[in-house]
Amino acid sequence: MRPQTQPKPYVLPDALPNGLRAVICGTAAGTVSAARGHYYAGPGNRFWAVLHQTGLTPRELSPSEFRSLCDHGLGLTDIAQLVPGADVTLKAGNFNVSGFIESIRQCQPEVVAFNGKKAARVFYGLGEREPLEYGPGKPLTDFPKIFVLPSTSGSARRYWDLQPWQQFARLLHEH
Repeated sequence: MRPQTQPKPYVLPDALPNGLRAVICGTAAGTVSAARGHYYAGPGNRFWAVLHQTGLTPRELSPSEFRSLCDHGLGLTDIAQLVPGADVTLKAGNFNVSGFIESIRQCQPEVVAFNGKKAARVFYGLGEREPLEYGPGKPLTDFPKIFVLPSTSGSARRYWDLQPWQQFARLLHEH
């Protein structure tokens, strides 16, 4: 008889209660975030500053306060939850799109925003060379509105643009 194996725990816990305005989905926890147990904890990541800059939070939260983001109507998850790492280190088998979709359908946010094109590409099943723009994403039946944002990761600085984040914040403030 084989020994039973426990399912591998998520690197970071989801923050997905019901009633959210939006869920922000990253690709995977970075190594610093994984080590600290907090979303967007890397020293070069501008996530928490951007949320405050765009008015999505009344002050700049620290990574250790990630659970309190739900108090502002925002949830957090990753599309690769079992392994940490930079986008370039992840393999196709690291992503769980069906689990992500199930989680989103359970918590029913108004909007799903991808923090970076990599997570959005994986979700849509797009290759690296297929076009994908920042801003509103292609709508899907029986799924919340989708928004694609520039990654806040320090390693994505050359693609940084605050404007799509401001557009996302305006969308949420209109609802």
